[in-house]
Amino acid sequence: MKFKKLGATDLEVSLICLGTMTWGQQNSETDGFAQMDYALEQGINFFDTAELYATPPMDHSYGKTEKVIGNWFLQKKNRDKIILGSKITGPGFKWIRGGGNEYYEKGIESALHESLKRLKTDYIDLYQLHWPERNTNYFGKLDYQHDENEKKWHEFESVLKILEKFIKQGKIRHIGISNETPYGFSQYLKLNRVKNLPRIVSVQNPYNFLNRTYDVGMSEISMRENVGLLAYSPLAFGYLSGKYRNNEMPKDSRMGLYADIWGRYRKDKAYEAVDEYYKLSKKKNMSLTHMALAYVSSRPFVTSNIIGATTMEQLKENIESIDIKLDDETINEIDLIHHSYPNPAP
Repeated sequence: MKFKKLGATDLEVSLICLGTMTWGQQNSETDGFAQMDYALEQGINFFDTAELYATPPMDHSYGKTEKVIGNWFLQKKNRDKIILGSKITGPGFKWIRGGGNEYYEKGIESALHESLKRLKTDYIDLYQLHWPERNTNYFGKLDYQHDENEKKWHEFESVLKILEKFIKQGKIRHIGISNETPYGFSQYLKLNRVKNLPRIVSVQNPYNFLNRTYDVGMSEISMRENVGLLAYSPLAFGYLSGKYRNNEMPKDSRMGLYADIWGRYRKDKAYEAVDEYYKLSKKKNMSLTHMALAYVSSRPFVTSNIIGATTMEQLKENIESIDIKLDDETINEIDLIHHSYPNPAP
């Protein structure tokens, strides 16, 4: 396994991070235990979860993934071996604290304490804001549409002051943001410099062959400020494994089960792009999965590549990608496809 510093902290996190969001819905607790056991054996020390999980988000699956992880900690007695990230949910789900803006003191306190209880731990290494409260462009939106009448949201400074309280209590070690834009990213960093408020150490945004929007404005900030990307959805919900090519729809796959809920990557240009990347992977004698994951891991602004799997075979293939180094010719050919199909499924 390879490791990188988590921002300017003293934590060394594995370049492959174990994503967990299927545990409690597509996967059982037994599956989750097996995945965590195997990941740890392969040198992975970084797990990512959220209070919202398991997914797709439903009231009956809320919090189940954290419970799986907590039960594993309880059984294995190995909390100290894992750098654990979790997230507080943004607004939008009525079964989570009423569905309003979440980043107020009692909301954060409730979310954090409930996560700690489910995870059976007294601290979270990386506590992240799952998505912004404000009206902005994320979850597949490229264009920002300003709304003069948008609902009032909690300012960056107030959120950082609340999180600082829990850092001082030892319940949070570090903080991160997720599904953010260059505006939000820069505002959080500015408040660290100007007001000496807690510094964010990571950004968890999507990054894959079908969505390289992070390259445009966020990557420079990551490099200059030493706040790296935790890349989620590196296989684009499995599209970059190639399993949905030629209109295939495996019945137990995420799209086979929940196609009506997730349409983010189900677009004509995305299918065309996947075919081109697939052809290139065959030309280079590697699986599309390996090529896609190896590319994400190779980006200098990426701190960790968050993989997710529903089967052990998928998990093993995903982790194997850490040993693959793409040569310059392959990267150049990947970029040529990207220029022909720029961000077909952001």
